[in-house]
Amino acid sequence: MRPSGRDLSEMRPVSIETGVTKHAEGSCLIKVGDTHVLCTATVEARVPPFIKGTGLGWVTAEYGMLPRSTTSRMRREAAAGKQGGRTVEIQRLIGRSLRAGVDRVALGERQIVVDCDVIQADGGTRCASITGGWVALKLAVNKLMKVGDVVSDPLTDPVAAVSCGIYAGQPVLDLDYPEDSEAGVDGNFIMTASGKLIEVQMSAEGSTFSRDQMNSLIDLADKGVKELVAIQKAACA
Repeated sequence: MRPSGRDLSEMRPVSIETGVTKHAEGSCLIKVGDTHVLCTATVEARVPPFIKGTGLGWVTAEYGMLPRSTTSRMRREAAAGKQGGRTVEIQRLIGRSLRAGVDRVALGERQIVVDCDVIQADGGTRCASITGGWVALKLAVNKLMKVGDVVSDPLTDPVAAVSCGIYAGQPVLDLDYPEDSEAGVDGNFIMTASGKLIEVQMSAEGSTFSRDQMNSLIDLADKGVKELVAIQKAACA
């Protein structure tokens, strides 16, 4: 029995509210159970120096957690004077995951920055950030297309992410914090709507896992991503 009472293959309730900020070209608030992330997308008429003059666009991301997004207050990283290793790793993951679904030629020589700010954390913040980040990115691209700055949709395939793991000896979908903190195996799966894998992060936290168990987790992730993509598309409609 899962602590939440969910079935092994059952996601937490997921909702995506769009247009939640006034100034960003694209924005949404994604809620995956008790994990809530504000995602905004900003269009900039510039690109990093290493692709300047190539005609290619760029999508990047920044990630952060508010001080009371967790059970006890954490210090702002700005107050410490630098980002932590976890933050840097996650925002790089978000950026390269979103870029996997982008035709950078069609985007043109411009940059879109996706900011993901965790308001409340209960497991799976990086997965929620990627899933909500794609929605914010899609809304920003829609605005570019509406005014004619972009001719064809550069987003080739929706991108979403979900966690899976081995909890109490059973493969489970979408771990919340009580499961994540005790799981024998923990993994994050980033996939496209067409079922292609972008990245898999897997680790044995307390026990090793077999290839059959890995296949079971991929099957669960595929189910979860399909559900998330349907919610993404509905939010952007």
